[in-house]
Amino acid sequence: MFHGGILIRAGADGSDAQLSSRNLLLSEQAEIDSQPVLEIHADEVKAAHGATVGSLDANALFYLRSRGLPEAQARTLLTGAFCREVLDVLDNDALAQHLAPQLDAALARMELPA
Repeated sequence: MFHGGILIRAGADGSDAQLSSRNLLLSEQAEIDSQPVLEIHADEVKAAHGATVGSLDANALFYLRSRGLPEAQARTLLTGAFCREVLDVLDNDALAQHLAPQLDAALARMELPA
């Protein structure tokens, strides 16, 4: 479950806020309840929220498979790319470099369904 929100308080006129929740479902049984919320008490603000939910791209899987990758390896590669997007947007390079091996280790422990 994801319940995230942005609160723009009175007096914060001119604020610019964005909230996004991107979710990757890795099996037929996977579920996500995503609730992005905006609470705005100011004038002339720019605010947006959104949520996307999906599975691995079938065309991307096909492409990797047609290049000789086994299905499990193709799924792992695409899942890793999805997860690494979080590290790519960090402004702190040292933090991203610290987290990358931990992410790789967690992905290596995952058993992705076919």
